[in-house]
Amino acid sequence: MRARRLAALLSLGAGLAAATLWTVDRLFPPPLDRLERTSTFVLDRRGELLRPFTTAEGTWRLRTRTADVDPLYLSLLLAIEDRRFRWHPGVDPLAVLRAVAQAVRNGRVISGASTLSMQVARLLEPRPRTFSSKVIEAFRAIQLEWRLGKMGVLEAYLTLAPMGGNLEGLRAGALAWFGREPTRLSPAEAALLVALPQAPARVRPDLDPIAARRARDRILARAVEVGVLDPATAQAARTAALPEARRPMPFLAAHLAERRARAAPPGARVETTLDRDLQGAVERLARAELDRLPPPVDLAIIVAEVASGAIRAWVGSGNYLDARRAGMLDHGLAVRSPGSTLKPFVYGLAFDAGIAHPGTLVTDRPMRFDDWAPGNFDGGFDGDVTLREALQRSLNLPAVQLAERVGPVTLLQRLAESGIVLEVGPGTPTPGLPLVLGGVGTRLIDLVHIYGALARDGRPIRPRDEPHGLGEPGPALMAPATARAVAAILAELARPNGIPASPRPVAYKTGTSHRYRDGWAIGFDGGHVVGIWVGRADGAACSVCNGPGTAAPLLFHLMALLPEQHLMPLPRDHPLAGPVPPALVRLEPRSRGVAFTGRGPRITFPVAGSTVLVPVGAELPLRASGGEPPYRWLVDDEPVVRRDRRRDSPWQPSEEGFAVLRVIDARGRSDAVSIRVLRPEPLSLNPASPSRTRRER
Repeated sequence: MRARRLAALLSLGAGLAAATLWTVDRLFPPPLDRLERTSTFVLDRRGELLRPFTTAEGTWRLRTRTADVDPLYLSLLLAIEDRRFRWHPGVDPLAVLRAVAQAVRNGRVISGASTLSMQVARLLEPRPRTFSSKVIEAFRAIQLEWRLGKMGVLEAYLTLAPMGGNLEGLRAGALAWFGREPTRLSPAEAALLVALPQAPARVRPDLDPIAARRARDRILARAVEVGVLDPATAQAARTAALPEARRPMPFLAAHLAERRARAAPPGARVETTLDRDLQGAVERLARAELDRLPPPVDLAIIVAEVASGAIRAWVGSGNYLDARRAGMLDHGLAVRSPGSTLKPFVYGLAFDAGIAHPGTLVTDRPMRFDDWAPGNFDGGFDGDVTLREALQRSLNLPAVQLAERVGPVTLLQRLAESGIVLEVGPGTPTPGLPLVLGGVGTRLIDLVHIYGALARDGRPIRPRDEPHGLGEPGPALMAPATARAVAAILAELARPNGIPASPRPVAYKTGTSHRYRDGWAIGFDGGHVVGIWVGRADGAACSVCNGPGTAAPLLFHLMALLPEQHLMPLPRDHPLAGPVPPALVRLEPRSRGVAFTGRGPRITFPVAGSTVLVPVGAELPLRASGGEPPYRWLVDDEPVVRRDRRRDSPWQPSEEGFAVLRVIDARGRSDAVSIRVLRPEPLSLNPASPSRTRRER
């Protein structure tokens, strides 16, 4: 009977105590807002860190999970700071008794009795180091254990522990002091990271390396005493060098990470489809190329996976921190003129509609379309050519003739159905034929989108950086065989100057907008599509802002970073692979041909006042439009040796410096520009010639 009464009383007492604790906990909840105000950080597809962001207070406070921490660090931490952490309720009674006994025996405080739970309470709610503060910390520690559990309290410590300066948490400390995640730490590194929170202002290795070494070695000695490390391992750790300075936090995919972080709530763990290793390699290659381009010229690169549309690398500018180039602008999303990059889709729609065949003959000659008389980039014309050759050489008149047959509105609508909206000028309700030569606005990400359709049998998948869910193909842009036929034509293009021959097929197209404002190169194989833009943020002209000479070589260097995957071949028995049907032997022009010689010649390249980079022994193409052949070119009043009688002429500068270029047509009309010739740095990724083929625009 007495036993039952005693049990009942004890049960009642426990219930009352629990009810009291619950009531007090609800009346005075622990302040957890600091734990919730953590850094937002952006991850790649494998969970590796791309870029963290500071909190609103300017602190690096990265949420850290025990699963992401080296077990050696956790063993050291618990052995040094709180050996009975796993069983006490937040306050360690044995540690309290020991501290009281030592204080009575010595007349002063010898050791504290703080547990990790009490340290977390102090980090969440800093207070003066008084007896009453200790009592409050003890109560808060019990609350935290009740609310968060053991692992929650431990992860709170791993997130909040001060690591010197504005660094909080183990992850921030490991990244800043050792440049690595805390998943793998050496004994010396783990010991320093255990020691830093004990006196973060006094033992920072960059400010007081002697104090830091003493603190670290003290932890190592204690680790031997408690059996976490053997003496030989601890002795070897004492010889390890200390970090001399803080390392910068990871800063990959700065533009994409910033965009995604801005859209996420503070402290979010943002996942992306990017590949950290590939992103780093692409950024290094972009930075190397940028170092060879004169400011304010910049570049942008996007790499996407063909099968899924997943973006694997995004470089919005060559250097985010370069103010001379407005590097904070994300050129992957900027609307620019696409130059010739839309031509393959005009050809594809024409093949798809049965209007033409890759072997169809077309006449490349002067022609007027209402009040518009386009010309080729060099001002010359080639007469009869096949459409295959016309696309590969990026001839303008054949592309315009096809666009006239297909209809620019049809092209615009088909691209819009695929998710690409081309921007026409204000007051222009419907696009005209100049659309095919770059007379619209589009973005690099949009070009990557539609070129992916050529590699995916005509079915576009919108590029995505969100890892959850699979990209769904949109409406077919063209038939599978048509897409393969266009891809095969683009895969036969010769490689840019300076790029060695390779059996690896890469289909690509370059583009250069009017007066060298934008240079493009879009390439793909069966695995990835890569888009590159080169230009100036202000949209001004620049001699190196061209597709063939600057963007295309970089494209091939980037493709070499990617695993090889062949394109799907066009079946040999398909009509587009066979002979030309009799009805499609020749594409007769609808517009009346008109010789366009009403004005004198005008030099289109190099641009007046520009600086051109020409390696020793390389040639610079001189180009003009208008006028009447034959033409004569002079440099500083000395004639240039000609290979033919067209408007373009290769010139090999003998030295650096300023030069005056002049072109004279058959009627004696002339145009002149002044330029400056410079030699690029050795090992340039972009060859001197701003054009691989004289027809590109």
